[in-house]
Amino acid sequence: MIVIIIPILIVITFASSFVIVQQGTTAVMTVFGKFRRILLPGLNLRIPFIEKVQKRISIQNRAIEMEFQAITQDQANVYFKAMLVYSVLNADEETIKNVAFKFVNEQNFTQALIRTIEGSVRGFVATKKQAEILLLRREIVDEVKDSIDNTLESWGFHLIDLQLNDITFDEEITTSMAKVVASNNLKAAAENEGQALLITKTKAAEAEGNGIKIAAKAEREALQLKGQGIALFREEVAKGMSEAAIKMREADLDTSLILFSMWTEAIKEFAEKGKGNVIFLDGSAEGMQNTMEKMMGLDQLKKNNGENQ
Repeated sequence: MIVIIIPILIVITFASSFVIVQQGTTAVMTVFGKFRRILLPGLNLRIPFIEKVQKRISIQNRAIEMEFQAITQDQANVYFKAMLVYSVLNADEETIKNVAFKFVNEQNFTQALIRTIEGSVRGFVATKKQAEILLLRREIVDEVKDSIDNTLESWGFHLIDLQLNDITFDEEITTSMAKVVASNNLKAAAENEGQALLITKTKAAEAEGNGIKIAAKAEREALQLKGQGIALFREEVAKGMSEAAIKMREADLDTSLILFSMWTEAIKEFAEKGKGNVIFLDGSAEGMQNTMEKMMGLDQLKKNNGENQ
């Protein structure tokens, strides 16, 4: 019997002398309940029956989903849905000791971590108004990290990330915020439409003003050219009449024939280019004589005035 028991004890002792630690994990060894050392991943030796694996601690990243409520400075309820990512700070012996022995178990640590983060978020939100919360997502995360990093390090952990996936308000507040946004959008649209209309009218007024200026300039130039043409025409007529009068005097003819010719040409122009307009003229011989006498009288009067001057 003893022969059988001894080999069995040897096998058990030999098997108890080795501890396998998985990758991403460390093992905490104790001797009679007192911390002795930590074992790294791989195959490790231990003193059989004396050294005991107290805990196996994962140094990989861990994630927790959270839902909690906070109240703003203006007494609005804010509901958060968040995801927390954390891990063991490092694999140093002192850090592993804190992780292994600061809390009774993993559940107590998780509860303390969640309540600490909720308290930090509530403290920050309580200093802000509900209209500001949606714009301060990044600031909330930074505030939480700054406020709890030292505490977590004392527990042997490190906060990697806090993601605020959803921030909501009570239905009444959400509805009122939607109305405010809609009214602001309508106001912005009205202002943009007013600006566009103002620009359109301004451009139209500028175009109309430029058109008036161009038309006035063109009309002024046309009148100027017309005046120059009339003056040139009168100058040429006077020049022609003077030359004709000189030749008629040399031929011993009456210069009144020039007036007679002008009279007949005027009547011809009236008849050809009147376009239906009615002009009353005395075309009789007496009327022509009367008109010529008046014109000659005016011509003599001009000559007398020129001699007196």
